Amino acid sequence: MESAELIAVLREVRDRVRSRNPQTAAGAPAGPGAVGIPLPDLIALVHARDSALGKVAAIGTVNPRSGGPVNSVVQTWKRLVARVLDWHVREQVEFNRKLVACVDASIEALTETNRALSEMGGRLTAQETIGNEMKDMRDHWASWRLDWERKLEQNEIQFLRSVADLQSGFQHRVTLMDANYRDALRDGLRGQHAEFMAALERSGMDIQKRLWADLEHIRLEYERLIFSELRTIRQRAQITAAAAAATSAAESPPSPAAASTPAPAGFDYGRFAERFRGSEEYVKRGQQFYLPYFAACRNILDIGCGRGEFLEMVRAAGVPAKGIDLSEESVATCRHKGLEAETADLFVWLADCPAASLDGIFCSQVVEHLPPDRLPEMIKLCASRLARNGVIAIETPNPECLAIFATHFYLDPTHQRPVPHPLLAFYLEEFGMGNIEVRKLSPAVESMPSLASLPEDFRQTFFGGLDYAILARKL
Repeated sequence: MESAELIAVLREVRDRVRSRNPQTAAGAPAGPGAVGIPLPDLIALVHARDSALGKVAAIGTVNPRSGGPVNSVVQTWKRLVARVLDWHVREQVEFNRKLVACVDASIEALTETNRALSEMGGRLTAQETIGNEMKDMRDHWASWRLDWERKLEQNEIQFLRSVADLQSGFQHRVTLMDANYRDALRDGLRGQHAEFMAALERSGMDIQKRLWADLEHIRLEYERLIFSELRTIRQRAQITAAAAAATSAAESPPSPAAASTPAPAGFDYGRFAERFRGSEEYVKRGQQFYLPYFAACRNILDIGCGRGEFLEMVRAAGVPAKGIDLSEESVATCRHKGLEAETADLFVWLADCPAASLDGIFCSQVVEHLPPDRLPEMIKLCASRLARNGVIAIETPNPECLAIFATHFYLDPTHQRPVPHPLLAFYLEEFGMGNIEVRKLSPAVESMPSLASLPEDFRQTFFGGLDYAILARKL
């Protein structure tokens, strides 16, 4: 390698090193982060390396001399000796070059070290600046820390209070919601239970009504069948007895007919009824329970209508009715009220009435005025004038109540004798009436409070209702 070429290479290396390491001659960094840390100066080492590189480049060359024949011979001889010794000094040359390369690497390492030191100095400067800035913070840190801890404690207390308030409010809200839910659930369950029980009761009542209606229908059909069989038997007996009656008619004269009805009393019976039977309002209240039995009727006869209490009640319900009575004064009272009534004997009126033309007959406080032997005749006439399913209601004093004989029955001089309800029920069954029902009326204890001291079962047996009503339907 020629020395000029080697020198150019060395200069290039030096320029590159210096461009990468712009440092002062004193070795201190000139950057903004300089803190006065002395750095090693590498210029002398670079110069020594350059000199060594020059010596390495001169190995194997011949020193120039002045011209002339002798010089040419000497130069030729030196070049020959250099070529001859080239094999001997080649290793030394390689060693020298490696050594120069090691020096270059050292210079590079030192340069990097200087750079690191310079950067560390800059960082130390920044740290010192931060330390100066934080000095005041360090001086006041104790007071700041106490103040911060106090504020933190206050904030924690305030936070805990807020959490406690929120928790109590949430718990109160949950309690209210739970109470409202329980109330709503309880009310809803109660309402559902009440609706269910009401629906169940309605269904039970409907089933019971249908069952009783079916049983009533079956009972009526059964009693009609029994009555038709008994009527057939009686007709056969009457046919047999007709011949015997015709035979005995010629042998014995006819007996005189009995009186149809008792003669009217010779005193003011209206005033008598007002005093001993009660006012019209009292009688109407006692007769209210009859209304459902006659509500579906369209042609009712009131036998012994009196002052017209029953006729007024059914007229208010929109049911047509008419009455008959032996007392002209009673009939006049009824007509004055706008009621349909006439003076007539019940046996004559019923005998003239078409068969099955009535669907309801009401007879209150009458049968006890009739002779006992004519009572079956009255029942027979009433039954024959009623249409099928027609209803009859008969009210009379109750002989099973001993109190009736001590108070009311013998107050009326026109009373013949009391009629027990089993006898009246027998007459009704005998002439085609069924579905017989007996109701006790006017408890004796209401008019005689002293009876309340008697045992309940004894009072109900011997001092029950002063009157009774017997109801039946035409089969």
